[in-house]
Amino acid sequence: MTPYKLLAFLSGVCFLVALYLVFSGNVVSSGPFFISFFLLLGISFRGVEALKGFTYTVMILAAVTTALFYPHYFQEWNGFKFTGLITPLIQLIMFGMGTSMSFEDFVGVVKMPKGVFIGVTSHFIIMPLLGFTLASLSPLEPEIAAGIILIGCSPNGMASNVISYLAKANLALSVTITAISTMLSPFITPLLMKLLAGALVEIDVLHMMWDIMKMVILPIGAGLLFNHFFSGKMKWLDEAMPLVSMFGIGFSIVVITAAGRDSLLTIGPVLLVLVLIHNLSGYFLGYWSARLWKMNERDCRTIAIEVGMQNGGLASGIAKEMGKIATIGLAPAIFGPLMNVTGSLLASWWHKKTPNNP
Repeated sequence: MTPYKLLAFLSGVCFLVALYLVFSGNVVSSGPFFISFFLLLGISFRGVEALKGFTYTVMILAAVTTALFYPHYFQEWNGFKFTGLITPLIQLIMFGMGTSMSFEDFVGVVKMPKGVFIGVTSHFIIMPLLGFTLASLSPLEPEIAAGIILIGCSPNGMASNVISYLAKANLALSVTITAISTMLSPFITPLLMKLLAGALVEIDVLHMMWDIMKMVILPIGAGLLFNHFFSGKMKWLDEAMPLVSMFGIGFSIVVITAAGRDSLLTIGPVLLVLVLIHNLSGYFLGYWSARLWKMNERDCRTIAIEVGMQNGGLASGIAKEMGKIATIGLAPAIFGPLMNVTGSLLASWWHKKTPNNP
């Protein structure tokens, strides 16, 4: 038995022990076994080529499980609340996004105007309206329901570019749609939130615009300038930024989970189902919105991914700036890891099916 298979076996044992403890009424004692299950499973995935891409997501699940069982470790330290780190981390992630971009990414608007217009427009129509519909139909309290609308009104995330590449979609179009939607978000996201979520929670449009500007435009602008003047001259930074981004996203999710633990334990399954429907419907409607405009298969795949995948980190940062991290921040915290799983599965399926009209 290889080490990775042994770890997979041990993870299964931990899971069975955890289930036994839960069903015997000893839920608190099951914590270490659930955490060990995810940790061992994540490491074992490194030994299977097809599963390597899920390692990070499974490790996030291990961290989230730890936050659910031991929330006090992730709430504050010596009076300092960890939620105060979320905005700086989002800014750092956005700076990293800027360093991986160039001004050429925005030239795609000229080269592929139809695809960019359909992609950005579909994204800012389909996901907000889906979020509003699901929030309206849900039994959730208003602030938690507003989080579903917030994730729908957010721009695309960088993860969509990776998924587009794996899915044999149009990577150049993906990068351009992400860049444009992100730069438009300080203006579009607050207005959509006021229109769709204003009845659920108080929305200060101008304040939210400034919050997104300082979390998105300023860091990305600094990253673009850094990339323009120092590209290739600081290799250590190029290698470090993806790791910093992964840590930042993971840390934010864990802090939000700890802050909203009590609400999650009550409404977690309901919110999970709603977020999953939101995400999957985004892929489906995004794909067929492109089909409606007679776009080729590669572009249809791209727009499906760009519509269905959101910037959960930015949505979490907005929730933090609103002072609602433990309520509005819950849906974005769930959406992020979930979309990585569904996106990876979709990419794997499409990767096996080469587009007929590349």
